[in-house]
Amino acid sequence: MMAALTLPVVRGKLKQNAPLAPLVWFKSGGPADLLFEPADIADLQDFLRQIDADMPVWPLGLGSNLIVRDGGVRGVTVRLGKAFATVTQDDDGHMVCGGGASGILVSSKARDAHQAGLEFLRGIPGTVGGFVRMNGGAYGREVADILVSCDVVLRDGALVTLPVDALNYSYRHSALPDGAIVVSARFHGTLGDKEAIQAEMDRIADARESSQPLRSKTGGSTFKNPDGHKAWALVDAAGCRGFQIGGAQVSEKHTNFMINTGDASSADIEALGEEVRKRVKAQSGVELQWEIQRVGEAA
Repeated sequence: MMAALTLPVVRGKLKQNAPLAPLVWFKSGGPADLLFEPADIADLQDFLRQIDADMPVWPLGLGSNLIVRDGGVRGVTVRLGKAFATVTQDDDGHMVCGGGASGILVSSKARDAHQAGLEFLRGIPGTVGGFVRMNGGAYGREVADILVSCDVVLRDGALVTLPVDALNYSYRHSALPDGAIVVSARFHGTLGDKEAIQAEMDRIADARESSQPLRSKTGGSTFKNPDGHKAWALVDAAGCRGFQIGGAQVSEKHTNFMINTGDASSADIEALGEEVRKRVKAQSGVELQWEIQRVGEAA
């Protein structure tokens, strides 16, 4: 944990030694050295220019696809709050979305604007900033299919607009540099029928509810699907359904989800994931890659 320091003057909220466990879906993990919720883009830029150039900066979204280790996160954790949770439509018909807007909000606003093709965002439990960075996807679509461009604040405080081609998207990966924060994005859809769009959103919501442990403390999909395989099927074939370490368990409902059954530490959750990877490798020869982001230091 960092020593007390003189904090930059900001218009947003800035806290030292801020608990992160309440902000992540697993409800585990240590604190952030600094947690900053900027008032707007200019506030974020000013802050980044004021702090030491060597201080790590890491953006936190809804905390869904994430393990925060028990020792906490060094440097600055930036969380884009309500000021960034906006969705409007521009003159070109594109949906202009703040980096803190949720997938549910974006898909709902797109529906109201008769824009089809964004329904899959209803199935991604995260914010625009997170799923632009990770090329988030669900139900056969991904962000690379709909992104026009994004506005990004770089580590030095510069604001740049990047077209989709500049992100070099691949499966659950982009070329965005470390410390860069997506503050807004423009998505394109196609003109569609509002009722048909809503029906597709309902189908996605029902599919998630029936197949995923949404009412548990979970982190979403744990592992990326390897080429030619489904991660959940490999985990199941390795006999890991319901397998438990400490308070962490492989979901009985969907084996590519881990859950915190009550008092799991982040170390329990990460150890469970590593043991599952080991058993899958031994059983099938396939080496699963983490999809869940793991940040911070061990206790």
